[in-house]
Amino acid sequence: MNRDYTYSIPWNLLLITVGSCIYAISIKSIATVHGFIPGGIFGLGALIYYRTGLLDPATWFFLMNLPLFAVGWFKVSKRFCLYSLFAMCFSTVAYKVLNIPIHIENEFYATVASGVLSGLGGGLVLRSLGSGGGMDIVAIMLNQKHNIGVGKTFFAFNVLLFSLSLSVLKTDLVVASVINVFIASTTLDSVLSLFNQRKVVFIISDHAKDIAREIMTKLQRSGTFLEGKGAYTGQNRDVLMTVINNIQLKKLEEITFTCDPDAFFIVENTFSVLGQGFSRRKIY
Repeated sequence: MNRDYTYSIPWNLLLITVGSCIYAISIKSIATVHGFIPGGIFGLGALIYYRTGLLDPATWFFLMNLPLFAVGWFKVSKRFCLYSLFAMCFSTVAYKVLNIPIHIENEFYATVASGVLSGLGGGLVLRSLGSGGGMDIVAIMLNQKHNIGVGKTFFAFNVLLFSLSLSVLKTDLVVASVINVFIASTTLDSVLSLFNQRKVVFIISDHAKDIAREIMTKLQRSGTFLEGKGAYTGQNRDVLMTVINNIQLKKLEEITFTCDPDAFFIVENTFSVLGQGFSRRKIY
């Protein structure tokens, strides 16, 4: 059932449509009004527009995306490219059609607002089976083929972009643009990690089996017994490993120490948990 809606066409088109609208508004109503340079290919398009006055950032974004889609069609998947093509076209149209004035006079406030909105919009698009086009395509290809982090690819491209911007724009605007992209990246990561963060818990106890039984009954989760041996005592002991969400953590802690006040309770944060009862592997 989970797979049905996350892989369904209406759900993915909804994410892309809403995300593209928010992203277009953040760029047109705030970023370009104050002369900021957004990150990625859209930012490069904005820089060309500021320099030449020809066309507009959305049109440059569309034109520069065409060769990237040609590569992505063969290197990622046709479904990924079709969703990404829809996102790119919808973003371009939304930029031209939507005219929602957002009056923010203070440059710093504008930087923050634009960064939050563009990160929110970009994150919603990337939660789909497509992307927003541009550097998203390059980053996903490098990540799948060579395990290069998406953030590293964006960082390398934006370093070059902002270096070029220094020769065209005022230093204050470039600094504001760097802050804008940083806030957007942080917001995007938060949107992508929403509902995905889990806790890996290791419980070392003489009553591990009782704790496991309570976890299955009260939390409707399971666990795995690992064989452990005390370094000091040399005694064999079961180590219970389980994965839960943030909401269940305090309940698990209560279950553990109610069963065994002397238990050893270890919690680790984890972002990606794939498998039964959790997220499915994302296939573009």
